[in-house]
Amino acid sequence: MSLLFTILGSAQKRNFVKILPTDSPKDIIRKAANVVPSPRQLRWQKLELTAFFHFGVNTFTDSEWGTGKEDPKIFNPTSLNADQWVKVAKDAGFKQVILTAKHHDGFCLWPSKYTEHSVKNSPWKNGKGDVVKEVADACKKYKIGFGIYLSPWDRNSPLYGTEAYNDYFVNQLTELLTNYGRIDEVWFDGANGEGPNGKKQVYDFDRWYKLIRKLQPAAVIAIMGPDVRWVGTESGYGRETEWSVVPVNNLDPNAIASNSQKSIAFKPEGDMRGDDLGSREKIFNAKALVWYPAETDVSIRPGWFYHEKQNDEIKSPEKLLDIYFHSVGRNSVLLMNIPPDKEGLINDADIKVLKKWKQLRDQIFSENLAEGSKIISENGIRTNALLDKNYDSYWTTKNADTSAVIELQLKETGTFNALMLQENISVGQRIEKFDLEYWDGNSWKKAAEGTTVGYKRLLQFPAITTNKVRIKILSSRLNPTLSQVGLFYEK
Repeated sequence: MSLLFTILGSAQKRNFVKILPTDSPKDIIRKAANVVPSPRQLRWQKLELTAFFHFGVNTFTDSEWGTGKEDPKIFNPTSLNADQWVKVAKDAGFKQVILTAKHHDGFCLWPSKYTEHSVKNSPWKNGKGDVVKEVADACKKYKIGFGIYLSPWDRNSPLYGTEAYNDYFVNQLTELLTNYGRIDEVWFDGANGEGPNGKKQVYDFDRWYKLIRKLQPAAVIAIMGPDVRWVGTESGYGRETEWSVVPVNNLDPNAIASNSQKSIAFKPEGDMRGDDLGSREKIFNAKALVWYPAETDVSIRPGWFYHEKQNDEIKSPEKLLDIYFHSVGRNSVLLMNIPPDKEGLINDADIKVLKKWKQLRDQIFSENLAEGSKIISENGIRTNALLDKNYDSYWTTKNADTSAVIELQLKETGTFNALMLQENISVGQRIEKFDLEYWDGNSWKKAAEGTTVGYKRLLQFPAITTNKVRIKILSSRLNPTLSQVGLFYEK
């Protein structure tokens, strides 16, 4: 048996695990430490930045929520250029985009066979246009991911509020999942208002999940879905302590018995908006644990759809940078909305902010001041992995050590005010508490402290100048792992 296998434990790694009544706290910690993302969840986490394109009849009525009674003839983006949308997103560093294929108003941005409330009855391209296809094609061209938002609530369909609506929804979902190539994310929200008949719908999520797994097995199902959860606000700011391993009490025992991640397609029940989702206190009372990471969403503007009057209310590059530190830097993926305007273009005002935001990130993260350091870790192995720029390699501790000190003797004295840590989450999320200390010439002083790390943790602190720092891992679930360490200076 290899040393690594012995150190990290022989527990089978899956994205869910059942907690038995006979499990001790030690057993539960071991199980939690070995819950890992599915391949689709790991791919999604590595994106870090995804873009939302809210676009539809609301763009032309200057509203946020449509009524479903809009005349399709109002939809006429005469200069629509999906290439521009996707290129703007890619140039800003986004790795994937999501399009609102249908919002609550029921208007479809593709020529659906199942409704007349769609682009086929608009003057745009004489009813021959397909926004979904144009965005999907642009994503292929620029080699970034493509996702779809399909609103379960439909204020136009007369079927809404009846069982027949679930068939209607499956038909539309099937169109989107079969006619546009690879779909990387399917995004459902929880809106559930009344339809034209005054009734609310009982959504058949289980049926929808099975369809997505069948037609697009690589796609993550987000928010009202089994793969990705909503962080709980639309501010762009994540939790100080963000566990991707959370308790769940509605896990199907039969799905566990099947021993197949592909069989797991359920949305964990319970409130996922509290400050503490996955602490020891929480997991000790769980019936099961599941890998269920957070997506943090925000709009670059006050609204989600384009409104001309908000052209002067776009978030500043500095605000977006702060959001980045507190979303991506808090173990979540940032989903930022960039709404196209009535012409069918990303507005110049948004582009200007996005370019400056990208420049700010590049200025900070282009130089890792820890590079070239001599690393000392008495109870650690593979210290070279911390600076090799390879996420898949990682440092860990010998034996069963759950605490450690990693000292970096910098190649030269440097000034910095930001720390980056990354765990190798394909092994599990384990670190519970850590400190960053620096040598002031006489003694070690604390510069910053943190709790969870996960895929990425960024901490900001007052600038320090030194030639030695150390990371003290104070608490971990089994052996901690770190794949990357970075020290950066934000001017």
